[in-house]
Amino acid sequence: MAELLNEIINVGGTTAYTNEVTSSYIQQKINSGTRSAWHLAESSQGEVLGFQWIEQSGALPVKAAEIATFAQVGKTGLGIGSKLFEATKKVAVALDYTWIRANIRSDNSGGLIYYQSRGFEDYGVEKNVTLADGTIVDKVLKRYDL
Repeated sequence: MAELLNEIINVGGTTAYTNEVTSSYIQQKINSGTRSAWHLAESSQGEVLGFQWIEQSGALPVKAAEIATFAQVGKTGLGIGSKLFEATKKVAVALDYTWIRANIRSDNSGGLIYYQSRGFEDYGVEKNVTLADGTIVDKVLKRYDL
Protein backbone atom coordinates (compact mmCIF):
# COMPACT_ATOMS: atom_id res chain seq x y z
CA MET A 1 0.00 0.00 0.00
CA ALA A 2 2.90 2.35 0.75
CA GLU A 3 4.38 1.64 -2.69
CA LEU A 4 1.07 2.42 -4.40
CA LEU A 5 0.62 5.64 -2.42
CA ASN A 6 4.21 6.70 -3.05
CA GLU A 7 3.72 6.30 -6.79
CA ILE A 8 0.68 8.59 -6.57
CA ILE A 9 2.63 11.10 -4.44
CA ASN A 10 5.52 11.11 -6.93
CA VAL A 11 3.21 11.73 -9.89
CA GLY A 12 1.80 14.67 -7.90
CA GLY A 13 -1.33 16.76 -8.07
CA THR A 14 -3.91 14.33 -6.72
CA THR A 15 -3.24 13.87 -3.03
CA ALA A 16 -2.57 16.10 -0.07
CA TYR A 17 0.35 13.81 0.75
CA THR A 18 3.51 15.40 -0.64
CA ASN A 19 6.18 13.29 1.07
CA GLU A 20 6.63 9.57 0.58
CA VAL A 21 5.28 7.26 3.27
CA THR A 22 6.67 4.02 4.67
CA SER A 23 4.93 0.72 5.26
CA SER A 24 5.43 1.42 8.99
CA TYR A 25 3.48 4.67 8.60
CA ILE A 26 0.61 2.80 6.91
CA GLN A 27 0.66 0.13 9.65
CA GLN A 28 0.59 2.79 12.38
CA LYS A 29 -2.32 4.54 10.66
CA ILE A 30 -4.24 1.27 10.42
CA ASN A 31 -3.62 0.44 14.08
CA SER A 32 -4.23 3.91 15.49
CA GLY A 33 -7.56 4.69 13.90
CA THR A 34 -10.55 5.21 16.14
CA ARG A 35 -13.69 3.87 14.48
CA SER A 36 -11.71 3.29 11.31
CA ALA A 37 -11.98 0.72 8.56
CA TRP A 38 -9.66 -0.14 5.70
CA HIS A 39 -10.44 -1.96 2.47
CA LEU A 40 -7.90 -3.30 -0.01
CA ALA A 41 -8.39 -4.20 -3.67
CA GLU A 42 -6.00 -6.81 -5.05
CA SER A 43 -5.57 -8.63 -8.33
CA SER A 44 -5.81 -12.42 -8.40
CA GLN A 45 -1.98 -12.41 -8.23
CA GLY A 46 -1.98 -10.35 -5.02
CA GLU A 47 -1.01 -7.04 -6.64
CA VAL A 48 -2.41 -4.05 -4.72
CA LEU A 49 -4.78 -2.20 -7.05
CA GLY A 50 -6.17 0.29 -4.55
CA PHE A 51 -7.28 0.93 -1.02
CA GLN A 52 -9.71 3.08 0.90
CA TRP A 53 -10.20 4.00 4.51
CA ILE A 54 -12.57 5.88 6.72
CA GLU A 55 -11.76 7.23 10.13
CA GLN A 56 -13.04 9.57 12.75
CA SER A 57 -11.59 13.05 12.45
CA GLY A 58 -11.37 15.62 15.23
CA ALA A 59 -12.43 18.23 12.66
CA LEU A 60 -15.81 16.54 12.17
CA PRO A 61 -18.82 15.67 14.32
CA VAL A 62 -18.69 12.22 15.94
CA LYS A 63 -21.23 10.83 13.43
CA ALA A 64 -19.06 11.81 10.43
CA ALA A 65 -16.14 9.89 8.95
CA GLU A 66 -13.30 11.17 6.78
CA ILE A 67 -12.56 9.08 3.68
CA ALA A 68 -9.44 8.56 1.59
CA THR A 69 -9.20 6.55 -1.63
CA PHE A 70 -6.15 5.57 -3.66
CA ALA A 71 -6.03 3.56 -6.89
CA GLN A 72 -2.93 2.37 -8.70
CA VAL A 73 -1.66 4.86 -11.28
CA GLY A 74 -3.04 3.83 -14.67
CA LYS A 75 -5.75 1.64 -13.12
CA THR A 76 -8.43 4.28 -12.48
CA GLY A 77 -11.84 3.98 -14.12
CA LEU A 78 -11.85 0.18 -13.87
CA GLY A 79 -14.36 -0.17 -11.02
CA ILE A 80 -11.80 -0.53 -8.22
CA GLY A 81 -13.06 2.54 -6.38
CA SER A 82 -16.69 1.52 -6.86
CA LYS A 83 -16.10 -1.85 -5.23
CA LEU A 84 -14.10 -0.29 -2.40
CA PHE A 85 -16.84 2.24 -1.68
CA GLU A 86 -19.58 -0.39 -1.60
CA ALA A 87 -17.66 -2.17 1.19
CA THR A 88 -16.87 1.10 2.96
CA LYS A 89 -20.51 2.23 3.03
CA LYS A 90 -21.57 -0.97 4.79
CA VAL A 91 -18.91 -0.76 7.47
CA ALA A 92 -19.54 2.98 7.96
CA VAL A 93 -23.13 2.22 8.95
CA ALA A 94 -21.93 -0.58 11.25
CA LEU A 95 -19.52 1.90 12.89
CA ASP A 96 -22.49 4.23 13.54
CA TYR A 97 -21.53 6.97 11.09
CA THR A 98 -24.35 8.91 9.42
CA TRP A 99 -22.26 10.66 6.77
CA ILE A 100 -18.85 10.58 5.12
CA ARG A 101 -16.71 13.55 4.15
CA ALA A 102 -14.28 13.62 1.24
CA ASN A 103 -11.69 16.39 1.31
CA ILE A 104 -10.33 16.71 -2.25
CA ARG A 105 -7.74 18.98 -3.83
CA SER A 106 -9.57 21.27 -6.24
CA ASP A 107 -6.99 20.46 -8.93
CA ASN A 108 -7.66 16.71 -8.60
CA SER A 109 -10.24 16.34 -11.37
CA GLY A 110 -10.20 12.54 -11.18
CA GLY A 111 -10.89 12.58 -7.44
CA LEU A 112 -13.68 15.14 -7.82
CA ILE A 113 -15.30 13.03 -10.54
CA TYR A 114 -14.89 9.81 -8.53
CA TYR A 115 -16.61 11.13 -5.42
CA GLN A 116 -19.33 12.89 -7.45
CA SER A 117 -20.04 9.60 -9.25
CA ARG A 118 -20.45 7.84 -5.88
CA GLY A 119 -23.15 10.36 -4.89
CA PHE A 120 -21.10 12.79 -2.78
CA GLU A 121 -22.37 16.37 -2.86
CA ASP A 122 -20.35 19.57 -2.51
CA TYR A 123 -20.85 21.38 0.77
CA GLY A 124 -17.86 23.66 1.11
CA VAL A 125 -14.40 24.78 0.05
CA GLU A 126 -11.29 25.30 2.14
CA LYS A 127 -9.32 28.09 0.48
CA ASN A 128 -5.54 28.41 0.34
CA VAL A 129 -4.58 25.23 2.20
CA THR A 130 -0.80 24.90 2.54
CA LEU A 131 0.47 21.35 2.01
CA ALA A 132 3.63 19.95 3.65
CA ASP A 133 5.78 20.93 0.66
CA GLY A 134 4.48 24.51 0.63
CA THR A 135 2.07 24.01 -2.26
CA ILE A 136 -1.11 26.05 -1.78
CA VAL A 137 -4.36 24.50 -2.97
CA ASP A 138 -8.07 24.85 -2.42
CA LYS A 139 -9.88 21.78 -1.13
CA VAL A 140 -13.41 20.85 -2.11
CA LEU A 141 -15.46 19.30 0.68
CA LYS A 142 -17.98 16.67 -0.38
CA ARG A 143 -20.51 14.85 1.75
CA TYR A 144 -22.21 11.48 1.39
CA ASP A 145 -25.22 10.81 3.61
CA LEU A 146 -25.54 7.15 4.63
